[in-house]
Amino acid sequence: MSKARREDLFASIAALARERLSWQKELTPTTRLVEDLELDSLKLIELAVAIENHFRIRIDEAAESDIVTVGDLVDVVERELTRTSEGTR
Repeated sequence: MSKARREDLFASIAALARERLSWQKELTPTTRLVEDLELDSLKLIELAVAIENHFRIRIDEAAESDIVTVGDLVDVVERELTRTSEGTR
C-alpha cells in the first residue's frame, strides 16, 4: 500500500481514537495503546469495534496480540483491507 494510503489510514484511526476515547494529545505511529493512551480492556474493545465498523473489516484474534502501537494497528488494518479487497475480486 502506498505511503499516502498508510497516512490516510493513520489519520482515520487517530480520528476514531479522538472521537471514541476523547484522546486530545498528539498521536504518532509509536504511540502505545495501553501505556500511552492508557486504554483498559474495555476501551481497547471499543476502539477495535469502531475500527472494524469504520473500515468494514474483522480484526483477526491472532493479530490482536501483535498490536502494541498505533502503527501496529495501521499495519493490521492495512493487511485486512488488502485481504478483503483480494477476496472480493
